[in-house]
Amino acid sequence: MKRSVFFISDGTGITAETLGHSLLTQFDKVQFEAITIPYIDTLEKAKSTVAKINSCAKKEGQRPIIFSTLVNPKIRSLVEKSHGLFLDFFKTFLVSLEKELNIAPTPHVGRMHGLVDYKSYMMRIEAVNYALSHDDGLRPQNYDQSDLILVGVSRCGKTPTCLYLALQFGLFAANYPFTEDDINNANLPTGLLPYKSKLFGLSIDPKRLHLIRQERRPNSRYSSLEQCQLEVRKAEDFFKANKIPFLSTTTRSIEEIATSLIATLGIKRQLGDMEHH
Repeated sequence: MKRSVFFISDGTGITAETLGHSLLTQFDKVQFEAITIPYIDTLEKAKSTVAKINSCAKKEGQRPIIFSTLVNPKIRSLVEKSHGLFLDFFKTFLVSLEKELNIAPTPHVGRMHGLVDYKSYMMRIEAVNYALSHDDGLRPQNYDQSDLILVGVSRCGKTPTCLYLALQFGLFAANYPFTEDDINNANLPTGLLPYKSKLFGLSIDPKRLHLIRQERRPNSRYSSLEQCQLEVRKAEDFFKANKIPFLSTTTRSIEEIATSLIATLGIKRQLGDMEHH
């Protein structure tokens, strides 16, 4: 089966995509063709969007699925009349919230994309700068400022995870790559000893690591399957011996990796300025 899916928003469309994809993953026998149309903030744009949806419905002979986070009632009403299955996240939940809170909502288009919390915004900028300047073992003298320190072999996903933690949660995340000397030594590197409670290990399937390293340094000892197997095995033994929590990045998305380690380390998630629809 194949179905077209539209993510419609008067903002970036991130919320519609995130929630919509979460629902669609429950239907793994269907192939979905995703189309995101953001910033539908005028009736003219809404009419153009409806035309695209109706054209798709006519061409495919079945209703496209529409996930909407449209705020403007006139625009929403127009898109709702298109030839698709219209699923409105705001309307679904606002009615229940209005009843429970006994107060009418005040529609604000793209409200959370503004600097609702300037302090939180600046914290994220500082966190990104910290992640970049403390990547790959740089400036260990500043580890006392970190919220967490990712450790693991080269190319197991430490850097992108640190940047995601900074952007999404405003966390100060450093990362330290294990060298052969590190994993051949049963003890923690001296520079990490004071911060053991902040450490979290990332591992990876050796075959996957081999493929990643091959793209960087093809046919080298560094990228050989044997070297990858050796490093991963020793790294995991090191984590266990030093009681460092760890997980494999092989089959996990960066979102799953980040939320798992935050929960494991008991770090408070900084969600005050989440991205919006």
